[in-house]
Amino acid sequence: MSDASDRLPPLNALRAFEAAARRLSFTQAAEELNVTPGAISQQIRQLEDFAGTPLFKRTGRSVLLTDAAQASLPLVREAFEKIAEAGRVMQAPARKGRVMISSAPSFAAKWLAPRLESFHRANEGIEAWISADMSLTDFNTADADIAIRYGRGNYEGLKSEKLLDEMVLPVCSPRLLEGPNAIRKPEDLRHHTLLHDESSENDPSCPDWASWLRAHGVSGVDGNRGPRFNQGILVIESAAAGRGVALAKQAIAAADLEAGRLVAPFANGSIPIDFGYWLVWPKGRHLSPDVRAFIKWIKEEAAGTEVVGV
Repeated sequence: MSDASDRLPPLNALRAFEAAARRLSFTQAAEELNVTPGAISQQIRQLEDFAGTPLFKRTGRSVLLTDAAQASLPLVREAFEKIAEAGRVMQAPARKGRVMISSAPSFAAKWLAPRLESFHRANEGIEAWISADMSLTDFNTADADIAIRYGRGNYEGLKSEKLLDEMVLPVCSPRLLEGPNAIRKPEDLRHHTLLHDESSENDPSCPDWASWLRAHGVSGVDGNRGPRFNQGILVIESAAAGRGVALAKQAIAAADLEAGRLVAPFANGSIPIDFGYWLVWPKGRHLSPDVRAFIKWIKEEAAGTEVVGV
């Protein structure tokens, strides 16, 4: 009787197949796996020889999946997820006392990092490590236990729990509430620079200055003027330095509002938006006691978040 392993498809060829099928490109799969396109083609041919049937239809520069490939791809993805999870279980003793959290840079710097001392005081022996990255976490390759994502909470293959709702509101340095052009009402914004957040984290429901001014019935203020920034943290820092008034996300501005570096000049200036912050991790992943302790702590922190006007 032959060994059962003899009937298994080659692992490297399966990895090449999954990457090429997901991207519908041998070239992009090669870039992802750090090999040549020729190596991908060779591994796909090896897998097709094993299967006894074509897996891709070559159409010029692009490829399409055959029926056999479409039927097997979900099983291959699930298998790699289980292998990755098995590896994490094997590493559990070495990872004890450490929780790795992936988050966008602005949220990590302005909301999460200032609160971590509280977590470490309440959970001696557990270190929370932050990996700040603008791209979405790929749990198959990233060394992350959980991630914090900004969106609507629907992520294929991931379990998600709502952490924070989000809203936008005008914020500025306390210095702008004084002097001859002191901000007292929205119409006073005509005397001040408007700072714009054009980061990739914005969503269709997030108002810009022009729509915020319209919503509040403000005329005589050009909502399109002023500098633009590609990260929320840069908008906040510019506002705190007194360079203008920012239309900022509540969570990103919260620490500076609490510290008094920023103020919200209009008590009714906030506008809720559709997107929020979500805790996410792969479905079926075993969460260690350390990770569960972090999740419990961060949900309690989020529940106590509140921003008010001056």
